[in-house]
Amino acid sequence: MHRIVFLDRATIAPQIRLRRPSFPHEFVEHGHTGPEEVVPRLAGATIAIVNKVRLAAAALAQLPDLRLIAVAATGTDCVDKPYCEAHGIAVANIRGYAVHTVPEHAMALILALRRNLVAYREDVLAGRWQQSGQFCFFDHPIHDLAGSRLGIIGEGVLGQRVAELAKAFGMQPMFAAHKGVAGLGPLYTPWQEVLETSDIITLHAPLTPDTRHMIAMPEFRAMKRRPLLVNTARGGLVDEQALLQALDEGLISGAGFDVASEEPPPADHPLMRAARRHNVIVTPHVAWASDEAQQALADQLIANIENFVAGRPTNLVRGAY
Repeated sequence: MHRIVFLDRATIAPQIRLRRPSFPHEFVEHGHTGPEEVVPRLAGATIAIVNKVRLAAAALAQLPDLRLIAVAATGTDCVDKPYCEAHGIAVANIRGYAVHTVPEHAMALILALRRNLVAYREDVLAGRWQQSGQFCFFDHPIHDLAGSRLGIIGEGVLGQRVAELAKAFGMQPMFAAHKGVAGLGPLYTPWQEVLETSDIITLHAPLTPDTRHMIAMPEFRAMKRRPLLVNTARGGLVDEQALLQALDEGLISGAGFDVASEEPPPADHPLMRAARRHNVIVTPHVAWASDEAQQALADQLIANIENFVAGRPTNLVRGAY
């Protein structure tokens, strides 16, 4: 009988139903798991479920019964995949569940920042409307989305969906060519042109050694139109200290970030230092987390486990995905 252990169930909202697999099994849930608890909690487990808990080679070497690591997310950087491949441990992830929730969150950040909703809300709560002496006031600039140029970095399913939503608002989406790469075809706009001509830039790329800090001071200084920068992908794509400097120098008009290089970020993290500005919105890595998307994730997670046990594994991961 399989022993299934979920090490960080609290990373899925409590209202989301996580059905039990259809085969005989023992199912154990832990809300959170610290590094020192990984090995004792997975002792005897044949299937581990993790979202962000790190499964390093040193821990995996002490878990001879483990056959499958079912990651309750798309990113699998928490798992030592080379060790798993060398020792016959399958790794499966979740795919395609966030096609609505992440693009909608990105557009919400864009709308809120473009129309200065945060600043106006704070002013209303502070009594500024009454102080104005008229039916409205104009303390913060408001810009339409229609006619603006949207640079999209990342041409996968999420970037494509953002482009569809942007077109509905009358925006002009551009898919950025990969940094330092030419000749990718007519779908792409050259990297430097996207930096120089975008009114808004939104990130939807994976975090790899090649994309880490793809946006840093040289890129900020190339942004001639002082765009908004939105990141609902991975925190490490942007040099966050450079982001703070770019905001200080007025190189960008604002920032909407749902991710950070360290999560949760400490109080002195650059994003936290920027978060109280009227032109910055920081959300706690919840772009993926609509109830509908979480339920789809939970259903796919259990399906991956059932398919593996049935001998027809799905969504297996290798390499650095």
